Amino acid sequence: MAFFDSTTVDQLIAKYPVVPVFYHEDLALTQGIIKACYDGGMRAFEFTNRGESALATFTALVPFIRENCPDMAIGIGTIFKAEQAAKFIEVGADFVVQPVTTAEVGALCQEKNIAWYPGACTLNEIYQATELGATVVKIFPGNVVGPGFVKSMKGPMPKVKVMVTGGVEPTTESLTTWFNAGVTAVGMGSQLFPSAVLANKDFNQIQQTVASLMETVASLSK
Repeated sequence: MAFFDSTTVDQLIAKYPVVPVFYHEDLALTQGIIKACYDGGMRAFEFTNRGESALATFTALVPFIRENCPDMAIGIGTIFKAEQAAKFIEVGADFVVQPVTTAEVGALCQEKNIAWYPGACTLNEIYQATELGATVVKIFPGNVVGPGFVKSMKGPMPKVKVMVTGGVEPTTESLTTWFNAGVTAVGMGSQLFPSAVLANKDFNQIQQTVASLMETVASLSK
Protein backbone atom coordinates (compact mmCIF):
# COMPACT_ATOMS: atom_id res chain seq x y z
CA MET A 1 0.00 0.00 0.00
CA ALA A 2 0.96 3.65 -0.24
CA PHE A 3 3.58 5.14 2.04
CA PHE A 4 2.19 8.69 1.78
CA ASP A 5 -1.45 9.70 2.14
CA SER A 6 -3.15 12.03 -0.33
CA THR A 7 -2.67 15.19 1.72
CA THR A 8 1.04 14.55 2.14
CA VAL A 9 1.51 13.98 -1.59
CA ASP A 10 -0.35 17.21 -2.35
CA GLN A 11 2.03 19.00 0.03
CA LEU A 12 5.11 17.38 -1.52
CA ILE A 13 4.09 18.41 -5.03
CA ALA A 14 3.34 21.96 -3.90
CA LYS A 15 6.74 22.23 -2.19
CA TYR A 16 8.72 20.41 -4.92
CA PRO A 17 6.65 21.32 -7.97
CA VAL A 18 8.53 19.63 -10.81
CA VAL A 19 7.46 16.02 -11.33
CA PRO A 20 9.37 13.73 -13.71
CA VAL A 21 7.25 11.63 -16.06
CA PHE A 22 9.09 8.52 -17.21
CA TYR A 23 8.75 4.96 -18.44
CA HIS A 24 11.41 2.40 -19.29
CA GLU A 25 11.41 -1.37 -19.03
CA ASP A 26 15.06 -1.37 -17.85
CA LEU A 27 14.78 -1.55 -14.06
CA ALA A 28 18.40 -0.62 -13.30
CA LEU A 29 18.23 2.39 -15.62
CA THR A 30 14.99 3.57 -14.03
CA GLN A 31 16.41 3.14 -10.55
CA GLY A 32 19.43 5.25 -11.52
CA ILE A 33 17.20 7.98 -12.93
CA ILE A 34 14.96 8.06 -9.87
CA LYS A 35 17.96 8.28 -7.54
CA ALA A 36 19.44 11.10 -9.65
CA CYS A 37 16.14 12.98 -9.50
CA TYR A 38 15.97 12.46 -5.75
CA ASP A 39 19.54 13.60 -5.19
CA GLY A 40 18.80 16.64 -7.35
CA GLY A 41 15.95 17.64 -5.06
CA MET A 42 12.76 16.16 -6.52
CA ARG A 43 10.29 14.49 -4.17
CA ALA A 44 7.62 13.04 -6.48
CA PHE A 45 8.12 10.77 -9.49
CA GLU A 46 5.51 9.63 -12.00
CA PHE A 47 6.18 6.28 -13.63
CA THR A 48 3.85 5.77 -16.57
CA ASN A 49 1.79 2.71 -17.41
CA ARG A 50 2.95 2.55 -21.02
CA GLY A 51 4.44 -0.88 -21.49
CA GLU A 52 3.69 -4.55 -20.87
CA SER A 53 6.22 -4.68 -18.05
CA ALA A 54 4.98 -1.52 -16.34
CA LEU A 55 3.40 -3.28 -13.36
CA ALA A 56 6.36 -5.61 -12.80
CA THR A 57 8.86 -2.77 -13.06
CA PHE A 58 6.80 -0.53 -10.79
CA THR A 59 6.48 -3.32 -8.23
CA ALA A 60 10.28 -3.64 -8.14
CA LEU A 61 10.77 0.12 -7.94
CA VAL A 62 8.70 0.61 -4.79
CA PRO A 63 11.06 -1.12 -2.31
CA PHE A 64 14.05 0.51 -4.01
CA ILE A 65 12.52 3.94 -3.47
CA ARG A 66 11.48 3.23 0.11
CA GLU A 67 15.09 2.27 0.93
CA ASN A 68 17.06 4.75 -1.18
CA CYS A 69 14.70 7.71 -1.62
CA PRO A 70 12.64 7.66 1.60
CA ASP A 71 11.10 11.11 1.15
CA MET A 72 9.97 10.53 -2.44
CA ALA A 73 6.40 9.74 -3.45
CA ILE A 74 6.11 7.31 -6.36
CA GLY A 75 3.06 7.60 -8.59
CA ILE A 76 1.63 5.77 -11.56
CA GLY A 77 0.52 7.64 -14.67
CA THR A 78 -1.42 6.83 -17.85
CA ILE A 79 -4.25 5.23 -15.91
CA PHE A 80 -7.70 4.98 -17.53
CA LYS A 81 -9.63 2.40 -15.52
CA ALA A 82 -10.15 1.64 -11.84
CA GLU A 83 -8.90 -1.91 -12.21
CA GLN A 84 -5.59 -0.58 -13.54
CA ALA A 85 -5.28 1.85 -10.65
CA ALA A 86 -6.11 -0.87 -8.12
CA LYS A 87 -3.20 -3.07 -9.24
CA PHE A 88 -0.66 -0.27 -8.82
CA ILE A 89 -2.17 0.93 -5.55
CA GLU A 90 -1.91 -2.60 -4.19
CA VAL A 91 1.86 -2.67 -4.80
CA GLY A 92 2.50 0.77 -3.33
CA ALA A 93 1.55 3.69 -5.60
CA ASP A 94 1.37 6.93 -3.64
CA PHE A 95 -0.58 8.81 -6.31
CA VAL A 96 -2.44 8.15 -9.55
CA VAL A 97 -2.27 10.38 -12.63
CA GLN A 98 -4.67 10.21 -15.58
CA PRO A 99 -4.59 11.74 -19.06
CA VAL A 100 -8.41 11.89 -18.76
CA THR A 101 -10.91 12.05 -15.90
CA THR A 102 -12.83 8.91 -14.96
CA ALA A 103 -15.08 9.00 -11.92
CA GLU A 104 -14.42 5.41 -10.92
CA VAL A 105 -10.68 6.01 -10.65
CA GLY A 106 -11.33 9.07 -8.52
CA ALA A 107 -13.68 7.15 -6.26
CA LEU A 108 -11.17 4.35 -5.77
CA CYS A 109 -8.36 6.76 -4.92
CA GLN A 110 -10.53 8.61 -2.41
CA GLU A 111 -11.57 5.32 -0.81
CA LYS A 112 -7.89 4.35 -0.45
CA ASN A 113 -6.71 7.88 0.53
CA ILE A 114 -4.49 8.02 -2.55
CA ALA A 115 -3.75 11.34 -4.26
CA TRP A 116 -5.59 11.53 -7.59
CA TYR A 117 -4.59 13.83 -10.44
CA PRO A 118 -7.03 13.48 -13.37
CA GLY A 119 -6.39 14.99 -16.78
CA ALA A 120 -8.33 17.80 -18.45
CA CYS A 121 -7.89 20.42 -21.16
CA THR A 122 -11.11 22.47 -21.09
CA LEU A 123 -12.80 24.56 -18.41
CA ASN A 124 -15.70 22.13 -18.26
CA GLU A 125 -13.37 19.14 -17.78
CA ILE A 126 -11.41 20.96 -15.08
CA TYR A 127 -14.62 21.87 -13.27
CA GLN A 128 -15.99 18.33 -13.48
CA ALA A 129 -12.71 16.93 -12.13
CA THR A 130 -12.89 19.20 -9.08
CA GLU A 131 -16.55 18.27 -8.57
CA LEU A 132 -15.41 14.64 -8.42
CA GLY A 133 -12.94 15.50 -5.68
CA ALA A 134 -9.67 16.26 -7.46
CA THR A 135 -7.42 18.50 -5.36
CA VAL A 136 -5.05 19.08 -8.28
CA VAL A 137 -6.06 18.75 -11.93
CA LYS A 138 -3.56 17.75 -14.58
CA ILE A 139 -3.76 19.95 -17.67
CA PHE A 140 -2.71 17.91 -20.68
CA PRO A 141 -1.45 18.45 -23.30
CA GLY A 142 0.14 21.67 -22.10
CA ASN A 143 1.85 22.35 -25.41
CA VAL A 144 -1.58 22.55 -27.09
CA VAL A 145 -3.37 24.83 -24.62
CA GLY A 146 -0.37 26.95 -23.61
CA PRO A 147 0.33 29.14 -20.54
CA GLY A 148 -2.26 31.68 -21.70
CA PHE A 149 -4.99 29.11 -21.14
CA VAL A 150 -3.92 28.57 -17.54
CA LYS A 151 -3.81 32.31 -16.87
CA SER A 152 -7.28 32.77 -18.36
CA MET A 153 -8.68 29.73 -16.54
CA LYS A 154 -7.50 31.19 -13.24
CA GLY A 155 -9.87 34.13 -13.77
CA PRO A 156 -13.11 32.26 -13.09
CA MET A 157 -11.37 29.43 -11.18
CA PRO A 158 -8.71 31.12 -9.04
CA LYS A 159 -8.63 28.43 -6.36
CA VAL A 160 -8.21 25.45 -8.69
CA LYS A 161 -4.73 23.95 -8.51
CA VAL A 162 -3.32 22.61 -11.76
CA MET A 163 -0.30 20.60 -12.83
CA VAL A 164 0.66 20.99 -16.48
CA THR A 165 2.31 18.18 -18.43
CA GLY A 166 3.49 18.47 -22.02
CA GLY A 167 5.20 21.52 -23.44
CA VAL A 168 7.22 22.29 -20.31
CA GLU A 169 10.92 22.64 -21.06
CA PRO A 170 13.79 22.34 -18.56
CA THR A 171 14.71 26.01 -18.88
CA THR A 172 14.31 29.04 -16.64
CA GLU A 173 12.25 30.78 -19.32
CA SER A 174 9.75 27.93 -19.69
CA LEU A 175 9.34 27.39 -15.96
CA THR A 176 8.96 31.10 -15.30
CA THR A 177 6.27 31.39 -17.97
CA TRP A 178 4.23 28.48 -16.65
CA PHE A 179 4.48 29.35 -12.95
CA ASN A 180 3.73 33.00 -13.61
CA ALA A 181 0.61 31.79 -15.43
CA GLY A 182 -0.55 30.19 -12.20
CA VAL A 183 0.32 26.49 -12.23
CA THR A 184 0.89 24.69 -8.94
CA ALA A 185 3.28 22.19 -10.51
CA VAL A 186 4.58 20.89 -13.82
CA GLY A 187 5.27 17.43 -15.17
CA MET A 188 8.30 16.94 -17.37
CA GLY A 189 9.13 13.91 -19.52
CA SER A 190 11.38 13.42 -22.52
CA GLN A 191 12.79 16.95 -22.36
CA LEU A 192 14.24 16.11 -18.97
CA PHE A 193 15.71 12.80 -20.13
CA PRO A 194 17.30 13.23 -23.59
CA SER A 195 17.96 9.99 -25.45
CA ALA A 196 21.73 10.56 -25.46
CA VAL A 197 21.77 10.99 -21.68
CA LEU A 198 19.77 7.79 -21.24
CA ALA A 199 22.01 5.88 -23.65
CA ASN A 200 25.10 6.96 -21.72
CA LYS A 201 23.40 6.48 -18.34
CA ASP A 202 24.67 9.90 -17.40
CA PHE A 203 22.96 10.11 -14.04
CA ASN A 204 25.24 12.93 -12.88
CA GLN A 205 23.99 15.08 -15.74
CA ILE A 206 20.39 14.35 -14.79
CA GLN A 207 21.08 15.20 -11.16
CA GLN A 208 22.70 18.51 -12.13
CA THR A 209 19.83 19.42 -14.45
CA VAL A 210 17.27 18.58 -11.78
CA ALA A 211 19.12 20.57 -9.12
CA SER A 212 19.16 23.60 -11.39
CA LEU A 213 15.44 23.28 -12.11
CA MET A 214 14.58 22.98 -8.45
CA GLU A 215 16.63 26.08 -7.65
CA THR A 216 14.72 27.94 -10.36
CA VAL A 217 11.26 27.00 -9.06
CA ALA A 218 12.32 27.76 -5.50
CA SER A 219 13.33 31.25 -6.57
CA LEU A 220 9.98 31.75 -8.34
CA SER A 221 8.06 31.03 -5.15
CA LYS A 222 9.87 33.74 -3.17
